[in-house]
Amino acid sequence: MKEPLDFLAIGDTVTDAFIQLSDAWVDKDGESAAKGGLCVTFGDKVPFESVEIVRAVGNSANAAVSAARLGLKTGLVSWLGDDEEGQKCRESLRQDGVDDTYITTEPGKPTNYHFVLRFGAERTILIKHTDWSYVLPAIDPAPRWIYLSSFAPSGATLHDQVADYLDAHPETKLAFQPGVFDIKQGVERIKRIYARAEIFFCNKEEAERILGLSPAPIPELLPQIRALGPKIAVITDGPNGAFAQGEDDVVLGTPIFPDRVPPVDRTGAGDATASTITAALALGLPLAEALRWGPVNSASVVEKIGAQAGLLPRVELESRLAGAPADYAVAKI
Repeated sequence: MKEPLDFLAIGDTVTDAFIQLSDAWVDKDGESAAKGGLCVTFGDKVPFESVEIVRAVGNSANAAVSAARLGLKTGLVSWLGDDEEGQKCRESLRQDGVDDTYITTEPGKPTNYHFVLRFGAERTILIKHTDWSYVLPAIDPAPRWIYLSSFAPSGATLHDQVADYLDAHPETKLAFQPGVFDIKQGVERIKRIYARAEIFFCNKEEAERILGLSPAPIPELLPQIRALGPKIAVITDGPNGAFAQGEDDVVLGTPIFPDRVPPVDRTGAGDATASTITAALALGLPLAEALRWGPVNSASVVEKIGAQAGLLPRVELESRLAGAPADYAVAKI
């Protein structure tokens, strides 16, 4: 009988083309003043410095690669086109030791391909989602963990399929990192997913959006997220670090891991934190130690272009933790 996977990620897979801009600027006073506008000269030929193609990425694919490098037996449920990009995405995942048994190839459809406009360490992503069938394959045997994250609006029924599967397999734990579409659906529509989650991840702004709150401190947000169902809630807050609350109601906080070099690209930093914490729990570590692991991988990811190049094997992650400064510690808030 086939051995069960330790970690099975579910979600979209993408090829990212990273385009490094130089002749651009940020308009802080434009209509998109919350973040500013990335500007280039209209109607002109705009030079760029370089382009780098990164395949087999996306929240769930990133999580699968992260878990595989940390030593877990890992697979991915996703959908690819029957094109060259789809083949190359499969090859990339296999090279990282990710089982592609549950990846579906759909004839006549293009693999998701996004353009990432890089300017400094920040990026703006041009996205277009292919409408996949989003039929959950027959997953047997049941994995120890399912990691559910981002997919397109046409996958609205996928939440129900995953919830049905989890009802049939109570031994499988769920990690839920909602994407934009998951949040837009609202809590009521996917309440079965929230209720079934062993652990839940989002950033502070997303937590406020999910709960419909004005800006609120994280110690107030965590119990309200947990009230939706997750046993453990983790909320990240950029340079302020990551915070978690489990079933003992204690709020834990950890700072960001110190940068060894200035950040090159922040793509995938949140995925690295969430997937690494989940992988650490799957490896049997307590929540406090898992919370220390996440920012280490995140700090490594931002050193390189793309969401996966900086993901660490377990031995390297533990080596960096061993050399961490004394003030890199989990504290009760």
